[in-house]
Amino acid sequence: MAAPTQPVDGFYFDELSKIRVLDPSAANNTENLRDECKDFVDKISSFQSLVGGFIEMVDLLARQVEEEKTKAIGARTHLQSIAKQREAQKRQIHSLIAEKKTQLERMRLEYESLQQIEKEQRDFIEDFG
Repeated sequence: MAAPTQPVDGFYFDELSKIRVLDPSAANNTENLRDECKDFVDKISSFQSLVGGFIEMVDLLARQVEEEKTKAIGARTHLQSIAKQREAQKRQIHSLIAEKKTQLERMRLEYESLQQIEKEQRDFIEDFG
């Protein structure tokens, strides 16, 4: 290859004898810079793709966490509701037990009273019969 010739009025000739406006070393530096910029842009695009995938994954996980959180809150609310129902049922059963005890005591007293009346009537029949 022939070395570039000396500039003529700011124009240069390359090794293929083509006219160039830039100094060959500046042209080479420009091409190198262009190639490096292209590599940089490619790497940035790749990085953006990776970050986009990561963001999608994080968003998916966030949605799943929110769904599980909602389920957990629902389950907790349901359990609290069951606990309240059981407490109400327990109070109702205790009230029913107290009512039945009162009824039992009333019936026991009535039974004793009826036994007393029966005894008095038998005694009366024995006395007059």
